[in-house]
Amino acid sequence: MNVALLQTASLALGLNRLDYYLKLSQSKGVRLFVLPEYALNHFFLELVNMPRGMVKQQSSAQLEALRELSSKYDTIIVAPIVRIIKDKIYKSIAIVKKERVQYYNQQILINYPHWNEERFFDNEIAPLQPAPVLRIDRYKIGVLAGFEIHFDFFWQEFLKKDVDAVLVPTAATFASHERWRAVLSSRAFCNNAYVLRINRIGEHTDKDGNIWKFYGDSFVVDPNGNVTIELGSTEELIITAIDKDIVKEAKKSWKFRQALKRRGML
Repeated sequence: MNVALLQTASLALGLNRLDYYLKLSQSKGVRLFVLPEYALNHFFLELVNMPRGMVKQQSSAQLEALRELSSKYDTIIVAPIVRIIKDKIYKSIAIVKKERVQYYNQQILINYPHWNEERFFDNEIAPLQPAPVLRIDRYKIGVLAGFEIHFDFFWQEFLKKDVDAVLVPTAATFASHERWRAVLSSRAFCNNAYVLRINRIGEHTDKDGNIWKFYGDSFVVDPNGNVTIELGSTEELIITAIDKDIVKEAKKSWKFRQALKRRGML
């Protein structure tokens, strides 16, 4: 199954450009199209100073455009989005299909002094629930918000559901390239599943004049933990295939699932 990952900056996409990328992807047999975090909205430190009515209007327009494009190109679009519901603001991932839109509210948000999404957004702090798993033809595709990759619970649930691939939209900065590669290569290998990381590009200047550079470096890891495709730091598109036979062969070779099944864990 072919998947497209569009590495882009916040608000860089007009409808015509997004239409172009989806048309190109459709011509390559793509079934699933993925955007990074804060591609449809401003970065959250910029949202702090925006009227919520403006944010809501922006998000509504973006979602309507995604619905139209999903229907036009018969493609499922996975896109992080900021939603306003009854004056509360949520960080979500929209899974847009031609017949409906499904939302996943990120469950664990960054809560550091310099980057505190948990304080800004109204996402509920509650016992964790499994992240979404899409079923497309013979494939099971997990969807996970960027910061949540650090928590074993989500990967254990993906392991139980025997997913073939996990999509990870991110907005990573501060030269964290190697850490993300190390973590996601390990996750891919231990789960014997593809991991597709799509990172934002562009810059944000904070109130102290510090420049936050979103560096791109989107990549695909195969079920044996090898990075097979990687991008640079500009707007680029990955179109890649995930192959269920390669997933099955990795699971057969390493026998991680077999060891857990023999002990009644799966």
